Amino acid sequence: MVERKQGLYLKVQQDGPIALDAELACEPGEVLALVGPSGSGKSTLLRCIAGLYSPEQGRIQCDGESWFDSHTRHFVPTAKRRIGMVFQHYALFPHLNALENIMEAMRELPPEQRRNRAHALIERVHLNGLAQRRPHELSGGQQQRVAVARALAREPKVLLLDEPFSAVDRATRESLYNELAELRRELRMPVVLVTHDLDEATLLADRMCILAAGRTLQEGPPDQLMQAPATTEVARLVGMRNVFAGRVIEHTTAYSLLDWRGQVLKVSAQPQWPVGQVVGWGLPTSDVLLMPQKHEPGEMDNTVLVEIERLLSLGEHIRALLRSGDDLIAMHVPRHLAQRYELAEGQQIRIRLRGETIHLMSQTATSKQEPLDA
Repeated sequence: MVERKQGLYLKVQQDGPIALDAELACEPGEVLALVGPSGSGKSTLLRCIAGLYSPEQGRIQCDGESWFDSHTRHFVPTAKRRIGMVFQHYALFPHLNALENIMEAMRELPPEQRRNRAHALIERVHLNGLAQRRPHELSGGQQQRVAVARALAREPKVLLLDEPFSAVDRATRESLYNELAELRRELRMPVVLVTHDLDEATLLADRMCILAAGRTLQEGPPDQLMQAPATTEVARLVGMRNVFAGRVIEHTTAYSLLDWRGQVLKVSAQPQWPVGQVVGWGLPTSDVLLMPQKHEPGEMDNTVLVEIERLLSLGEHIRALLRSGDDLIAMHVPRHLAQRYELAEGQQIRIRLRGETIHLMSQTATSKQEPLDA
């Protein structure tokens, strides 16, 4: 990753007490989501950016200004970094009203200028008429808007959001998502969002950075990470349920062939993997297809005989866990189709794996991390 003169750049390393080996960048006007399970280092990286934690090695710069460089022992304290930060629980002063909470972030300015700017921010975050209310008189969503306004009061160079939507209900969250998208277009500053919610990250972020145990595993646009994870570890973390191991046996210009436990799978051409290499492979549950009962083996590619191990009702769909040797394949079936086929646990059925959506990736050690919330 190349350092950038504009926006935010971070590269930090240390062995302990909190292990870190992370690199990330965020352009002005861009939202970068840091996602990963508990203990992955998301909040620690946010604290590094804010100057609340100093790693052993690395450098941090924002808008061309160096905030931290271990080589030159350069460290800019938090008060001089011009960062705006919104915490999970907002950290508003309970004895101050909304306007005063915002003004508190601008104590270096003359009183009249502080008041005028605070009123402008109240209007920007749609809190007109609520300036005199104290935090306990505001809803969760309104408190969150006050926290955002306070974070913007110092005209920061970067906005840091530490799981800011987790304490509000779903309806309020949807409204706040829209407001953040609107603010992002106006502000033209890097926005770093910490979340464990994949849906939230894919909805709000221009790019995602997947973290585990303090390491950057993969960074890129949300669609790319969800559809083409670089490793089986990333695949499991982003919730890909069907992740298995296979061996590349042949490439043609049109397709590649994969040996999966003695069965040959025809997949989209992915010649970057050498013949003979063991790889991970995965596909979405939506691309595991139930075959007609009268289907004859050999009529189509990638058909597999499986046994239904478990059926789980999910509203209009049924999630089926299908046993094939030592592997379990997840499939979603519309409820009406499950009823027509009279699917039952213990039943043998034939399925088809859509080869054009099978993605090959590096095989990593089986991760004990749970998938992120989706």
